[in-house]
Amino acid sequence: MIGETQMSSELSGDQQTTTRAYFGMKFGLMAMVVLAVLQGSPVMAETLNVWFGTTMPRGGASEGIYHATFDTESGKLSPATLAAKAQQPGFLAMHPNKPVLYASSGNGVTAYRVQADSTDAKLVEMGSVESGDGGVAHLATDRTGSVLLSAQYGGGSTTLYELAEDGSVKRRVQVYEHEALLSPAGSGVVGNRQDAPHAHWVGTSPDNRFTFTPDLGMDKVVIWKLDPSGPSLTHHGFGEGIPGGGPRHMKFSPDGKRIYLLNELALSVTVFDYDAKAGTMTAGQTVPALSEEIKAKERFNSASEIRVHPSGKFVYSANRGHDSISVFRIDEAGQMELVEVEAIRGGWPRNFNLDPSGRWLIAAGRDSHTATVFEIDADTGELTFTRQTQQVPTPICVLFSK
Repeated sequence: MIGETQMSSELSGDQQTTTRAYFGMKFGLMAMVVLAVLQGSPVMAETLNVWFGTTMPRGGASEGIYHATFDTESGKLSPATLAAKAQQPGFLAMHPNKPVLYASSGNGVTAYRVQADSTDAKLVEMGSVESGDGGVAHLATDRTGSVLLSAQYGGGSTTLYELAEDGSVKRRVQVYEHEALLSPAGSGVVGNRQDAPHAHWVGTSPDNRFTFTPDLGMDKVVIWKLDPSGPSLTHHGFGEGIPGGGPRHMKFSPDGKRIYLLNELALSVTVFDYDAKAGTMTAGQTVPALSEEIKAKERFNSASEIRVHPSGKFVYSANRGHDSISVFRIDEAGQMELVEVEAIRGGWPRNFNLDPSGRWLIAAGRDSHTATVFEIDADTGELTFTRQTQQVPTPICVLFSK
Protein backbone atom coordinates (compact mmCIF):
# COMPACT_ATOMS: atom_id res chain seq x y z
CA MET A 1 0.00 0.00 0.00
CA ILE A 2 1.33 3.52 -0.88
CA GLY A 3 0.48 5.01 2.51
CA GLU A 4 2.29 2.20 4.37
CA THR A 5 5.44 2.49 2.14
CA GLN A 6 5.72 6.27 2.59
CA MET A 7 5.28 6.03 6.34
CA SER A 8 7.80 3.14 6.65
CA SER A 9 10.56 5.11 4.87
CA GLU A 10 10.43 7.78 7.58
CA LEU A 11 10.61 5.37 10.53
CA SER A 12 13.50 3.63 12.31
CA GLY A 13 14.09 -0.13 11.95
CA ASP A 14 12.28 -0.96 15.22
CA GLN A 15 9.39 1.34 14.31
CA GLN A 16 9.14 -0.26 10.85
CA THR A 17 9.00 -3.73 12.43
CA THR A 18 6.24 -2.61 14.81
CA THR A 19 4.29 -0.98 11.97
CA ARG A 20 4.50 -4.09 9.80
CA ALA A 21 3.30 -6.23 12.70
CA TYR A 22 0.35 -3.87 13.23
CA PHE A 23 -0.73 -3.97 9.60
CA GLY A 24 -0.19 -7.74 9.46
CA MET A 25 -2.43 -8.27 12.48
CA LYS A 26 -5.01 -5.80 11.12
CA PHE A 27 -5.32 -7.49 7.74
CA GLY A 28 -5.19 -10.93 9.34
CA LEU A 29 -8.22 -10.09 11.48
CA MET A 30 -10.02 -8.65 8.46
CA ALA A 31 -9.37 -11.87 6.55
CA MET A 32 -10.80 -13.94 9.43
CA VAL A 33 -13.97 -11.85 9.47
CA VAL A 34 -14.41 -12.12 5.70
CA LEU A 35 -13.85 -15.89 5.81
CA ALA A 36 -16.39 -16.30 8.60
CA VAL A 37 -19.00 -14.32 6.66
CA LEU A 38 -18.36 -16.30 3.48
CA GLN A 39 -18.76 -19.57 5.40
CA GLY A 40 -22.03 -18.36 6.92
CA SER A 41 -20.63 -18.61 10.47
CA PRO A 42 -21.24 -15.96 13.11
CA VAL A 43 -18.16 -13.97 14.05
CA MET A 44 -19.22 -13.91 17.69
CA ALA A 45 -20.87 -16.81 19.51
CA GLU A 46 -24.23 -16.10 21.10
CA THR A 47 -26.04 -17.77 23.97
CA LEU A 48 -29.80 -17.97 23.51
CA ASN A 49 -32.59 -18.87 25.91
CA VAL A 50 -34.64 -21.92 24.99
CA TRP A 51 -38.10 -22.27 26.52
CA PHE A 52 -40.03 -25.55 26.45
CA GLY A 53 -43.80 -25.72 26.70
CA THR A 54 -45.04 -29.07 27.95
CA THR A 55 -48.12 -31.22 28.22
CA MET A 56 -49.02 -32.63 31.61
CA PRO A 57 -50.67 -36.05 31.43
CA ARG A 58 -51.94 -37.55 34.67
CA GLY A 59 -48.97 -39.02 36.50
CA GLY A 60 -46.53 -37.28 34.12
CA ALA A 61 -43.21 -35.75 35.13
CA SER A 62 -43.73 -32.21 33.86
CA GLU A 63 -44.36 -29.40 36.34
CA GLY A 64 -44.69 -26.51 33.88
CA ILE A 65 -42.42 -24.44 31.61
CA TYR A 66 -38.75 -25.41 31.31
CA HIS A 67 -35.68 -23.34 30.40
CA ALA A 68 -32.30 -24.15 28.87
CA THR A 69 -29.54 -22.19 27.15
CA PHE A 70 -28.08 -22.79 23.70
CA ASP A 71 -24.62 -21.90 22.37
CA THR A 72 -24.97 -20.94 18.70
CA GLU A 73 -21.27 -21.54 18.01
CA SER A 74 -20.89 -25.05 19.41
CA GLY A 75 -24.50 -26.18 19.14
CA LYS A 76 -24.47 -27.18 22.80
CA LEU A 77 -27.83 -27.30 24.61
CA SER A 78 -27.69 -27.06 28.40
CA PRO A 79 -29.77 -29.26 30.71
CA ALA A 80 -33.32 -27.96 31.12
CA THR A 81 -34.59 -26.71 34.46
CA LEU A 82 -38.06 -25.74 35.67
CA ALA A 83 -38.67 -22.03 34.95
CA ALA A 84 -42.23 -21.76 36.26
CA LYS A 85 -44.80 -24.14 37.64
CA ALA A 86 -47.87 -24.03 35.41
CA GLN A 87 -50.84 -26.11 34.30
CA GLN A 88 -50.76 -27.36 30.69
CA PRO A 89 -48.42 -24.67 29.32
CA GLY A 90 -48.44 -26.26 25.89
CA PHE A 91 -47.62 -23.46 23.46
CA LEU A 92 -45.49 -20.41 24.08
CA ALA A 93 -44.94 -17.02 22.42
CA MET A 94 -42.69 -14.01 23.09
CA HIS A 95 -43.69 -10.35 23.05
CA PRO A 96 -41.96 -8.73 20.03
CA ASN A 97 -40.15 -6.04 22.04
CA LYS A 98 -40.67 -6.67 25.78
CA PRO A 99 -39.30 -9.38 28.09
CA VAL A 100 -42.68 -11.08 28.34
CA LEU A 101 -43.53 -14.69 27.55
CA TYR A 102 -47.07 -15.97 26.94
CA ALA A 103 -48.26 -19.52 27.50
CA SER A 104 -51.46 -21.39 26.87
CA SER A 105 -52.76 -22.45 30.28
CA GLY A 106 -55.53 -24.96 29.87
CA ASN A 107 -58.61 -22.89 29.08
CA GLY A 108 -56.80 -19.56 28.93
CA VAL A 109 -53.57 -17.64 28.44
CA THR A 110 -50.96 -16.52 30.98
CA ALA A 111 -48.29 -13.81 30.74
CA TYR A 112 -44.89 -14.06 32.46
CA ARG A 113 -42.17 -11.47 32.99
CA VAL A 114 -38.88 -13.00 31.80
CA GLN A 115 -35.92 -13.00 34.18
CA ALA A 116 -33.69 -15.44 32.31
CA ASP A 117 -30.54 -14.49 34.26
CA SER A 118 -32.19 -15.03 37.63
CA THR A 119 -31.05 -18.00 39.70
CA ASP A 120 -34.45 -18.12 41.38
CA ALA A 121 -37.56 -17.36 39.31
CA LYS A 122 -36.81 -17.13 35.59
CA LEU A 123 -40.49 -16.44 34.87
CA VAL A 124 -42.76 -14.32 37.09
CA GLU A 125 -46.48 -14.62 36.46
CA MET A 126 -48.25 -11.41 35.39
CA GLY A 127 -51.80 -12.75 35.30
CA SER A 128 -54.12 -14.99 33.29
CA VAL A 129 -57.26 -14.53 31.20
CA GLU A 130 -59.74 -17.22 30.11
CA SER A 131 -60.11 -17.85 26.36
CA GLY A 132 -63.90 -17.84 26.58
CA ASP A 133 -64.15 -21.04 24.53
CA GLY A 134 -62.17 -23.84 26.16
CA GLY A 135 -58.67 -25.17 25.66
CA VAL A 136 -56.09 -23.05 23.83
CA ALA A 137 -54.20 -24.90 21.09
CA HIS A 138 -51.95 -22.04 19.96
CA LEU A 139 -51.29 -18.37 20.67
CA ALA A 140 -49.34 -15.45 19.21
CA THR A 141 -49.01 -11.68 19.49
CA ASP A 142 -49.42 -9.32 16.58
CA ARG A 143 -46.26 -7.72 15.12
CA THR A 144 -46.56 -4.59 17.26
CA GLY A 145 -47.25 -6.30 20.58
CA SER A 146 -50.62 -4.56 20.93
CA VAL A 147 -52.79 -7.69 21.01
CA LEU A 148 -52.61 -11.40 21.75
CA LEU A 149 -54.52 -14.03 19.75
CA SER A 150 -55.38 -17.64 20.55
CA ALA A 151 -56.86 -20.56 18.61
CA GLN A 152 -59.17 -23.04 20.35
CA TYR A 153 -59.21 -26.52 18.80
CA GLY A 154 -62.19 -27.93 20.67
CA GLY A 155 -64.21 -24.73 20.49
CA GLY A 156 -63.31 -24.03 16.87
CA SER A 157 -62.67 -20.35 17.45
CA THR A 158 -60.21 -17.45 17.48
CA THR A 159 -59.94 -15.20 20.54
CA LEU A 160 -58.57 -11.64 20.60
CA TYR A 161 -57.03 -10.11 23.75
CA GLU A 162 -55.79 -6.58 24.45
CA LEU A 163 -52.31 -6.23 25.94
CA ALA A 164 -51.37 -3.65 28.55
CA GLU A 165 -48.39 -1.31 28.32
CA ASP A 166 -46.25 -3.69 30.41
CA GLY A 167 -47.15 -6.65 28.17
CA SER A 168 -49.63 -8.27 30.54
CA VAL A 169 -53.00 -9.44 29.20
CA LYS A 170 -55.37 -6.56 29.91
CA ARG A 171 -58.63 -8.18 28.82
CA ARG A 172 -60.33 -10.62 26.48
CA VAL A 173 -61.88 -8.55 23.71
CA GLN A 174 -63.98 -11.11 21.85
CA VAL A 175 -64.33 -14.77 20.84
CA TYR A 176 -64.92 -15.35 17.12
CA GLU A 177 -66.68 -18.66 16.41
CA HIS A 178 -65.75 -20.26 13.09
CA GLU A 179 -69.05 -22.07 12.74
CA ALA A 180 -70.73 -18.67 12.37
CA LEU A 181 -68.78 -18.06 9.15
CA LEU A 182 -70.06 -20.99 7.09
CA SER A 183 -72.81 -23.60 7.13
CA PRO A 184 -72.01 -26.43 7.34
CA ALA A 185 -68.68 -25.38 8.80
CA GLY A 186 -66.93 -28.78 8.88
CA SER A 187 -65.74 -30.15 5.55
CA GLY A 188 -66.83 -33.68 6.54
CA VAL A 189 -64.14 -35.31 4.38
CA VAL A 190 -62.43 -37.17 7.24
CA GLY A 191 -64.94 -38.64 9.65
CA ASN A 192 -64.66 -37.74 13.35
CA ARG A 193 -62.01 -35.11 12.59
CA GLN A 194 -63.80 -32.75 10.20
CA ASP A 195 -67.40 -32.70 11.36
CA ALA A 196 -66.93 -29.26 12.94
CA PRO A 197 -64.37 -26.42 13.05
CA HIS A 198 -61.08 -27.10 14.84
CA ALA A 199 -58.82 -24.03 14.92
CA HIS A 200 -55.18 -25.03 15.32
CA TRP A 201 -52.86 -22.01 14.86
CA VAL A 202 -53.05 -18.24 14.71
CA GLY A 203 -50.70 -15.53 13.45
CA THR A 204 -50.49 -12.30 11.49
CA SER A 205 -49.29 -11.20 8.06
CA PRO A 206 -45.86 -9.54 7.81
CA ASP A 207 -47.51 -6.11 7.47
CA ASN A 208 -49.81 -6.81 10.47
CA ARG A 209 -52.96 -6.06 8.46
CA PHE A 210 -54.41 -9.58 8.54
CA THR A 211 -54.72 -12.51 10.94
CA PHE A 212 -54.82 -16.15 9.82
CA THR A 213 -56.32 -19.18 11.59
CA PRO A 214 -55.83 -22.57 9.89
CA ASP A 215 -58.84 -24.74 10.74
CA LEU A 216 -58.36 -28.53 10.55
CA GLY A 217 -62.09 -29.27 10.54
CA MET A 218 -62.99 -26.77 7.82
CA ASP A 219 -60.10 -27.54 5.40
CA LYS A 220 -59.68 -23.77 5.24
CA VAL A 221 -57.56 -20.95 6.59
CA VAL A 222 -59.83 -18.31 8.11
CA ILE A 223 -58.55 -14.82 7.19
CA TRP A 224 -59.39 -11.86 9.42
CA LYS A 225 -58.84 -8.14 8.94
CA LEU A 226 -56.91 -6.99 12.01
CA ASP A 227 -57.29 -3.62 13.72
CA PRO A 228 -54.73 -3.71 16.56
CA SER A 229 -55.69 -0.27 17.84
CA GLY A 230 -59.42 -1.07 18.24
CA PRO A 231 -58.72 -3.82 18.81
CA SER A 232 -60.94 -5.96 16.58
CA LEU A 233 -61.06 -8.75 14.00
CA THR A 234 -63.35 -8.70 10.95
CA HIS A 235 -63.85 -11.76 8.77
CA HIS A 236 -62.09 -11.14 5.47
CA GLY A 237 -62.25 -14.47 3.62
CA PHE A 238 -60.79 -17.97 3.37
CA GLY A 239 -57.72 -19.71 2.08
CA GLU A 240 -58.86 -22.97 0.50
CA GLY A 241 -56.99 -26.08 1.65
CA ILE A 242 -56.99 -29.45 -0.08
CA PRO A 243 -60.01 -31.69 0.70
CA GLY A 244 -59.26 -33.83 3.74
CA GLY A 245 -55.89 -32.15 4.24
CA GLY A 246 -56.63 -30.86 7.73
CA PRO A 247 -54.79 -27.50 7.93
CA ARG A 248 -52.77 -27.29 11.14
CA HIS A 249 -50.01 -24.66 11.11
CA MET A 250 -48.70 -22.18 8.51
CA LYS A 251 -45.71 -19.91 7.98
CA PHE A 252 -44.84 -17.05 5.61
CA SER A 253 -41.74 -17.01 3.43
CA PRO A 254 -39.18 -14.36 4.53
CA ASP A 255 -40.17 -12.10 1.61
CA GLY A 256 -43.87 -12.43 2.49
CA LYS A 257 -44.83 -13.60 -1.00
CA ARG A 258 -45.72 -17.20 -0.11
CA ILE A 259 -47.52 -19.12 2.60
CA TYR A 260 -46.60 -22.69 3.49
CA LEU A 261 -49.59 -24.55 4.97
CA LEU A 262 -49.05 -27.82 6.84
CA ASN A 263 -51.77 -30.43 6.28
CA GLU A 264 -51.93 -32.57 9.43
CA LEU A 265 -54.17 -35.33 8.12
CA ALA A 266 -52.64 -35.64 4.65
CA LEU A 267 -49.02 -35.18 5.85
CA SER A 268 -48.24 -32.67 3.14
CA VAL A 269 -47.39 -29.00 2.58
CA THR A 270 -49.41 -26.72 0.29
CA VAL A 271 -47.73 -23.62 -1.13
CA PHE A 272 -49.86 -20.49 -1.58
CA ASP A 273 -49.11 -17.29 -3.44
CA TYR A 274 -49.93 -14.41 -1.10
CA ASP A 275 -51.32 -11.08 -2.29
CA ALA A 276 -50.34 -8.73 0.54
CA LYS A 277 -52.45 -5.82 -0.71
CA ALA A 278 -55.65 -7.85 -1.09
CA GLY A 279 -54.99 -10.18 1.85
CA THR A 280 -55.72 -13.28 -0.24
CA MET A 281 -53.94 -16.61 -0.66
CA THR A 282 -54.05 -18.76 -3.80
CA ALA A 283 -53.16 -22.45 -3.60
CA GLY A 284 -50.51 -23.93 -5.87
CA GLN A 285 -48.23 -26.91 -5.34
CA THR A 286 -48.86 -29.59 -2.68
CA VAL A 287 -45.92 -31.83 -1.76
CA PRO A 288 -46.16 -34.96 0.47
CA ALA A 289 -43.93 -35.00 3.55
CA LEU A 290 -43.79 -38.81 3.53
CA SER A 291 -44.23 -41.32 0.71
CA GLU A 292 -47.22 -43.67 0.66
CA GLU A 293 -44.80 -46.58 1.12
CA ILE A 294 -43.44 -45.09 4.35
CA LYS A 295 -46.89 -44.23 5.69
CA ALA A 296 -48.10 -47.79 4.97
CA LYS A 297 -45.52 -49.15 7.42
CA GLU A 298 -46.81 -47.06 10.32
CA ARG A 299 -49.99 -47.62 12.29
CA PHE A 300 -50.51 -43.88 12.63
CA ASN A 301 -48.94 -40.74 11.17
CA SER A 302 -49.81 -37.06 11.40
CA ALA A 303 -48.00 -33.80 10.72
CA SER A 304 -47.38 -31.44 13.64
CA GLU A 305 -45.22 -28.39 12.89
CA ILE A 306 -43.75 -26.40 9.99
CA ARG A 307 -40.84 -23.92 9.91
CA VAL A 308 -39.20 -21.84 7.18
CA HIS A 309 -35.44 -21.31 7.08
CA PRO A 310 -34.37 -17.63 7.45
CA SER A 311 -32.81 -17.81 3.96
CA GLY A 312 -36.17 -18.83 2.46
CA LYS A 313 -34.44 -21.70 0.65
CA PHE A 314 -35.71 -24.54 2.86
CA VAL A 315 -38.91 -25.62 4.64
CA TYR A 316 -39.14 -28.20 7.43
CA SER A 317 -42.10 -30.20 8.76
CA ALA A 318 -42.44 -32.78 11.55
CA ASN A 319 -44.05 -36.22 11.24
CA ARG A 320 -45.49 -37.89 14.33
CA GLY A 321 -45.60 -41.67 14.16
CA HIS A 322 -42.71 -41.86 11.74
CA ASP A 323 -40.95 -39.54 14.23
CA SER A 324 -39.01 -37.57 11.68
CA ILE A 325 -38.39 -34.16 10.11
CA SER A 326 -39.02 -33.69 6.37
CA VAL A 327 -36.72 -31.27 4.57
CA PHE A 328 -37.94 -29.39 1.47
CA ARG A 329 -35.83 -27.28 -0.87
CA ILE A 330 -37.30 -24.20 -2.58
CA ASP A 331 -35.91 -23.32 -6.01
CA GLU A 332 -35.67 -19.83 -7.53
CA ALA A 333 -39.10 -20.23 -9.15
CA GLY A 334 -40.65 -21.05 -5.78
CA GLN A 335 -41.14 -24.75 -6.53
CA MET A 336 -40.76 -27.07 -3.53
CA GLU A 337 -39.04 -30.46 -3.54
CA LEU A 338 -38.66 -33.04 -0.75
CA VAL A 339 -34.93 -33.74 -0.30
CA GLU A 340 -34.61 -35.56 3.03
CA VAL A 341 -36.50 -37.28 5.84
CA GLU A 342 -34.43 -37.33 9.03
CA ALA A 343 -35.27 -39.28 12.22
CA ILE A 344 -35.43 -37.07 15.32
CA ARG A 345 -33.77 -39.70 17.57
CA GLY A 346 -36.79 -39.46 19.83
CA GLY A 347 -40.52 -40.15 19.95
CA TRP A 348 -43.52 -38.11 18.79
CA PRO A 349 -42.11 -34.76 17.53
CA ARG A 350 -45.00 -32.51 18.46
CA ASN A 351 -42.83 -29.46 17.84
CA PHE A 352 -39.41 -28.22 16.73
CA ASN A 353 -37.74 -24.90 15.99
CA LEU A 354 -34.80 -23.32 14.16
CA ASP A 355 -32.47 -20.92 15.93
CA PRO A 356 -32.54 -17.36 14.51
CA SER A 357 -29.33 -17.91 12.51
CA GLY A 358 -30.80 -20.93 10.72
CA ARG A 359 -27.77 -23.05 11.57
CA TRP A 360 -29.41 -25.31 14.18
CA LEU A 361 -32.68 -27.20 14.72
CA ILE A 362 -33.99 -28.50 18.04
CA ALA A 363 -36.66 -31.23 17.91
CA ALA A 364 -38.92 -31.93 20.90
CA GLY A 365 -39.84 -35.58 21.43
CA ARG A 366 -42.96 -35.63 23.56
CA ASP A 367 -43.03 -39.36 24.28
CA SER A 368 -39.25 -39.73 24.63
CA HIS A 369 -38.96 -36.66 26.92
CA THR A 370 -36.10 -35.35 24.80
CA ALA A 371 -34.77 -32.30 22.98
CA THR A 372 -32.35 -33.28 20.21
CA VAL A 373 -30.04 -30.95 18.27
CA PHE A 374 -29.32 -31.04 14.53
CA GLU A 375 -26.98 -28.91 12.42
CA ILE A 376 -28.39 -27.51 9.16
CA ASP A 377 -26.29 -27.60 6.00
CA ALA A 378 -26.37 -24.04 4.61
CA ASP A 379 -26.15 -25.28 1.01
CA THR A 380 -28.56 -28.24 1.00
CA GLY A 381 -30.74 -27.63 4.06
CA GLU A 382 -30.17 -31.22 5.16
CA LEU A 383 -29.86 -32.17 8.82
CA THR A 384 -26.99 -33.79 10.73
CA PHE A 385 -27.60 -35.13 14.24
CA THR A 386 -25.00 -33.61 16.58
CA ARG A 387 -25.45 -36.23 19.34
CA GLN A 388 -26.67 -33.43 21.61
CA THR A 389 -29.70 -34.64 23.59
CA GLN A 390 -31.22 -33.25 26.78
CA GLN A 391 -34.08 -34.58 28.87
CA VAL A 392 -37.24 -32.44 28.99
CA PRO A 393 -40.50 -33.86 30.38
CA THR A 394 -43.19 -34.22 27.65
CA PRO A 395 -42.10 -31.18 25.57
CA ILE A 396 -44.52 -29.93 22.91
CA CYS A 397 -43.15 -26.45 22.11
CA VAL A 398 -39.65 -25.06 21.51
CA LEU A 399 -39.12 -21.28 21.66
CA PHE A 400 -35.86 -19.33 21.28
CA SER A 401 -35.29 -15.88 22.78
CA LYS A 402 -32.32 -13.60 23.48
